[in-house]
Amino acid sequence: MALIVFPAIDLKGGQVVRLAEGDMDRATVYGDDPAAQALLFAEAGAQYLHVVDLDGAFAGKVVNAEAVESIVKAFPGHVQLGGGIRNREAIERWFDLGVSRVVIGTAALEDPELVRQASADFPGGIVVAVDARDGMVATKGWADVSTVSILDMARRFEDAGVAALLFTDVGRDGLLKGCNIEATVDLARATNIPVIASGGVAGISDIRVLSVHAKDGIEGVITGRALYDGRLDLATALAVAAL
Repeated sequence: MALIVFPAIDLKGGQVVRLAEGDMDRATVYGDDPAAQALLFAEAGAQYLHVVDLDGAFAGKVVNAEAVESIVKAFPGHVQLGGGIRNREAIERWFDLGVSRVVIGTAALEDPELVRQASADFPGGIVVAVDARDGMVATKGWADVSTVSILDMARRFEDAGVAALLFTDVGRDGLLKGCNIEATVDLARATNIPVIASGGVAGISDIRVLSVHAKDGIEGVITGRALYDGRLDLATALAVAAL
């Protein structure tokens, strides 16, 4: 099975940004037209997009709704959305607006029943974010670190019908240090849920190695800064991932 490449659009104040290690004070602005950026990714061949409402992740509610809606309208493929989605009303709202998948992180730790119910009602639509700081689950826009290990978190949802686990090594995110492939593959092998790799993709070598591990349960990879900085060509990444 081919690896899915998810170009990332992170939203802060309606702008396209990238953070370093999830720090809102270390944001680099890459544009002020999220819909236009989504179209550029589509023109390069992307069929999937990963969008994060960063302000929403910290606020615990939707903040960049207008920008998200413009992306969903503009992008011809599948949009996966995360950031501040913590109740049933928010989940239903985004599916109604045409989002293909919603990513639940903080609420998955605090209210696992919400994830179970939503997974049953929206088959294939719920992704659980497993964001790690030193192997422990980080929540609330990565501002808090829990006492729950990544593997324990993943195993809580093995029978829930979630579409995938989104694993991010927070210490690498936005730093172009390379993806934490070992930890990602270990998680994929230890659970029966497909895993999406995220955080630190530096270039085509990360895509190449992760695609080799698709057989281990790696469904896809999210990449942001490497694309915006020109270190990774999206069309090339998609071609390598399809091999």
